[in-house]
Amino acid sequence: MAIAASAGRDFGRRMKQRREERGVTLRQIADSTKISIGILDALERNDASRLPGGIFSRAFVRSYAAHIGLDPEQTVRDFLADFPDDPSTSATSSGAHAATRISRWHVTSATVVVVATAIIGVIILIALSLG
Repeated sequence: MAIAASAGRDFGRRMKQRREERGVTLRQIADSTKISIGILDALERNDASRLPGGIFSRAFVRSYAAHIGLDPEQTVRDFLADFPDDPSTSATSSGAHAATRISRWHVTSATVVVVATAIIGVIILIALSLG
């Protein structure tokens, strides 16, 4: 689902225009950066939903910008300004996934401790009743 530039997002149009001014093809950028043409095309069409999200999206924008002669950090700021509410560009999207993994790990380890304690308790009761 592409987000139209008429919605106030013209990041992709600006990138494409700069790329064409420099005489660079998407294939050249893809070959140099190892970013798929599909991702690069999605950037130019303002389709953030095709991007991997978080730090990866920002890394792709940095690489693309450097390849077409733009300041990578300023380009990332422009990108984030054009897509402030998009979960695929959110700085916290990767962090939220990490927090979920950590939270699950704590639940899993707590469960292991409870089960291990119960097993040890049963073993002690059996040993006492036999002894």
